[in-house]
Amino acid sequence: MTIESVIDLLISRGLLDDSQRDQYISAIRESGVEPTLAIEQYGVIEREQLLQLIAHDIGGNYYNLAEFEPHPQILATLPAGMAKLYKCIPIQITEQGLEVVFLNPLDPQNIEELGFAINANILPAVAPPEQVEELIKRFYGGGGSSTEGGEGGGDSGGVNDPLGQIQAEIAQMSAEDAEEESNSAPIIRYVDLVLYQAIKEKASDIHFEPFEDDFKIRYRVDGALYEMAPPPQHLKAAIISRIKVMSSLNIAETRLPQDGRISQEVHGKKIDMRVSTLPTVYGESVVLRVLDRSNANLDLEMLNLPPAIFEYIEETIVKPNGIFICTGPTGAGKTTTLYACLRKVNTIDSKLLTAEDPVEYEIDGIIQVPVQEAIGLTFGKVLRAFLRQDPDRILVGEMRDLETAQIAIQASLTGHLVLSTLHTNDAPGAVTRLVDMGCEPFLVAATLEGVLGQRLLRRICPDCRVAYPPSEAVLEQIGLTPSDVGGKEFYTGQGCDTCNDTGYKGRQGLFELLDMSDPIRELVSNRAATVVLKQKAQELGMKTLREDGLRNIYEGITTIEEVLKYT
Repeated sequence: MTIESVIDLLISRGLLDDSQRDQYISAIRESGVEPTLAIEQYGVIEREQLLQLIAHDIGGNYYNLAEFEPHPQILATLPAGMAKLYKCIPIQITEQGLEVVFLNPLDPQNIEELGFAINANILPAVAPPEQVEELIKRFYGGGGSSTEGGEGGGDSGGVNDPLGQIQAEIAQMSAEDAEEESNSAPIIRYVDLVLYQAIKEKASDIHFEPFEDDFKIRYRVDGALYEMAPPPQHLKAAIISRIKVMSSLNIAETRLPQDGRISQEVHGKKIDMRVSTLPTVYGESVVLRVLDRSNANLDLEMLNLPPAIFEYIEETIVKPNGIFICTGPTGAGKTTTLYACLRKVNTIDSKLLTAEDPVEYEIDGIIQVPVQEAIGLTFGKVLRAFLRQDPDRILVGEMRDLETAQIAIQASLTGHLVLSTLHTNDAPGAVTRLVDMGCEPFLVAATLEGVLGQRLLRRICPDCRVAYPPSEAVLEQIGLTPSDVGGKEFYTGQGCDTCNDTGYKGRQGLFELLDMSDPIRELVSNRAATVVLKQKAQELGMKTLREDGLRNIYEGITTIEEVLKYT
């Protein structure tokens, strides 16, 4: 309950003089005591009488909820996200509507927005604030951030309506007000709700993009971009400023790119967002990369690796030395795979160090160092320091240059296991890339244990998956004939509410593993070309990304189109 709203109510009832307003507001703010408690302490009015007065003012009831146990059906009327966003809890359903106790019942806008959000007539009620907070925490989990939300299926529709209401509200703001209003309630709630909706849809990135005639907001789900309803174009500066404030960036600097970070608690778990700004012709473009820390708890078992590759990785990551590389384009899930490997070996008897740019997930028990090229803290410099820290296993975020690769090789030769990533099209390409960077072929052959190539493609939505017979032309594209297919079934997604009519829900990895067996090591020492390495590896049993894609098609996990797109 805000101090100002309580003081103004007491003034309107003649219990305080208007001249005392600023004095009381200042005193209560400095005391840090909850406003209704502070008013009682100052002897203005008994707290219970004040709460009853507030209830009378809003035309609602006053309750003491010390012994209150809400019925599950009543709780189900309000999604957790809405309860925590508007700081309220439902009490009962009456003929007139849903009776809801608010932490701040003197804010009519909150009450109105909640009504729109859940499409119900809201009857506001009053209770001691500490009781309301405790009930929200007990029955909806957590309490603080305005972007928190529950897992309930009803949230999605709930977000759209308040977003529409706030959009209408901020549309009334003039361009002149925009700069001053970047920290105003409508702009704050608008940005919070945009982030809330994107995170609830499991977006990996959120894009704020200024153009000449409009301001787009898009978010990426399962690798595909979706557009949200845009805000008024003249408010782009205020919205961008709000995001920069949240991520502790310099809002006055609009000519240079900046990087920051936002931390929020959503759905009861910590979500980090990596923020990147880019100056463009029409203003700053901002992209937020959503880093869900719970993903750092992924087990190797959850990555759906083919059994042979899973066993190989399990054996490799417990070796005392060597280099294991994960390769693929940006966004292929390389970091997730390596984190799962680290988690597997994160035991009390093993010292783990990581050098990352930036640190994406924070994991207990692992020493993580953020690389900062701007101040000279390069991968090479961090790796050199690592060797004096008595590590057992080292994760290098990326082998970008010869120096980093050479130190990784040196670390391997001196008894450390090194995990790292490279950007190449396939697993055999990683070997020749290291040689092309300037590494001695015999050292690469001696230290490299294996290379895992991977891609991420979309899974067919299980709710609308149907079998279909592919045409000969489609089969030809993927290198198959009707006789190759035999009686195998192919599947696609028709599109439904669950998958936003895309036919896809979630993602699946494709994998190929280059095992550094003796014949492969010999070819590497002799500077063999990538194509020669690939042919030999296939002779020795390596399944290519395309072959793993076909396995996923036959198992009904993904479609021919997805495999063609990524392999």
